[in-house]
This record gives sequence, C-alpha cells and structure tokens, in this order.
Amino acid sequence: MKKNRGMIVTFLTPALIFFVLIFVYPIIRTVIMSFYRVESVTASPSEWVYTGVENYMKLYNTQLFRTSMWNLFRIWAVGGVVVMALALLFAVILNSGIRFKRFFRAVIYMPNIISAVALATMWLQYVFNTRYGLLTSFFNFLGLKELAAIQWTDPDHMFWSLLFAYCFGMVGYHMLIFSSGIEKIPTDLYEASTIDGANNPRQFRHITLPLLRGVFKTNITMWSITSVGFFVWSQLFSNVTASNQTITPMVYLYLQVFGGGNVVTERNAGLGAAVGVLMGVCVVAIFLITNALIKKDDLEF
Repeated sequence: MKKNRGMIVTFLTPALIFFVLIFVYPIIRTVIMSFYRVESVTASPSEWVYTGVENYMKLYNTQLFRTSMWNLFRIWAVGGVVVMALALLFAVILNSGIRFKRFFRAVIYMPNIISAVALATMWLQYVFNTRYGLLTSFFNFLGLKELAAIQWTDPDHMFWSLLFAYCFGMVGYHMLIFSSGIEKIPTDLYEASTIDGANNPRQFRHITLPLLRGVFKTNITMWSITSVGFFVWSQLFSNVTASNQTITPMVYLYLQVFGGGNVVTERNAGLGAAVGVLMGVCVVAIFLITNALIKKDDLEF
C-alpha cells in the first residue's frame, strides 16, 4: 500500500478536485448566498448585501411560496403513495412468473425514456383536451355527459390533472427498483412457505415486504429528490408565468433568480438560494426520518 500511495494520490487528486469544484463549492456558495441580497446570480461577492435571515423570513411570510410548498407536499405525499403502490403492484405481478415479463416491463418503463415536454404535451393536447381529448371522447362514448364536460385544465382540476400525468410517467422507474429487490429474494423462501400452507397474500406480507425494507428506503429517497426538483411539468401545465395550482418551490426559485413577469417583480438570487437550501434540508430530513422509521436495511436471507 505504501509503495502505491503515490499512484493512488495521482489518480484520486483530479477526481477530488472536480468533486470540490462541481459539488462542494456550489453548495457552500449557495448556503452563504442565502444570507445576502444578490441582484444577479453571477454578481461578485463584493456586490452582495448582507441581510442575515431576512430571506428566510421573507419566504415564510410570502403567500405564493407557502402555496408552492403546499403543492410540493401534495405531490410528494399523495403522488408518492400512488406511485409506490402501483410500482410495487406491477413489480410483484411481473415477478410472479407471468409470460412476456420483459415486454410488459418495457411497456411500463417506456414513459421514462420519453421527454417530459413530449409527455406533458401529449396529456394536454390528446388526453385532457375538452374538444377531442381521450377522456372527453371516452366519457361521451359511455354516455357520461357530466364527466365528459369537465374542464380538466381549469383552476379547479389543474393540480390533480398535473399530478395524475406526472405519476403515470414515474411508476415505471420505481417499479424497476422494486423488481430488482424482489428478484434478489431467494425462491426457496417462497417454496418453503408454500409447503407450510402460506397463500400469496401471506407470502407478500411476511416475506416480500420485510425483505424490501432497504428498497423502500431507496425509492422514498429517490422520489423525494425528484419531487423537490419538480419544474418542467409545472411550467408546461401553467398557462401563465406561475399559477397557484401548479407552482412549486423550484418554479418560485427560477422566478426569483431570473425574473417572472408580473408574478415576481423583484430579482433576488439570494432569495432563490434560500429556497434551494430549504429544499436540500427537506430531502435530508426525509432521508433521516426514513432511516429512523425503517431501521434495518435488509433481513438475513
């Protein structure tokens, strides 16, 4: 090891330098910036105006930001339950020995390889469209005129239409993670439980779920990260610069840093940095809470 120390340092130093420059430095700069008023994100530190915790207090007292946090919470909580439930269901079905497993797995995962812009456009133009959209045509075909007349993209239904479309595209990703965890469970456990008289629901409850604890932690963490970064779908579903039904903290951050028409009239990169810091704290808090609630990563096979 001592003889190879020079070589190890030689190969690790470039990676360490890039890691510090690309990840560590921006994080530290963002945290510091959140305590200043900064006109432009590219402004030099000499132009920053120290304001202490004023940016955080301003966020707390701003109704639009509180609305964005409420929307984010609903996306994370309601969408998370729907996505995790469907992903786990599909993963269990695909690993139950059905035929054409690879085909169905590819079909379920396919929305993840399509651009979010293309997916959102499809939902807006060909599913939620009130003149010739799929839902309107389907309900008209069934004679359900009241459901067919619903304006899916009006302020009363916009958020839930957005959430439904977003969840549709996220199920496949989390399904693959669940599926990989299920495939690692030895089949001997299921065979032994079948001999002992356990049916499929009991096998799922006493074998599959306990052995997927670590996978649940991974999926919850990944879902939290993607939810915090919710931006493109919100912008595409909003008919104006920012709508109360679709705005999220990332959209609010963008408006603060780059300007937002008549919704956000002040450009303050420091306030945007404060939003970013809060989002990072949220992800870390969820990770710590998940680790506390799900104490063991895996049970012994």
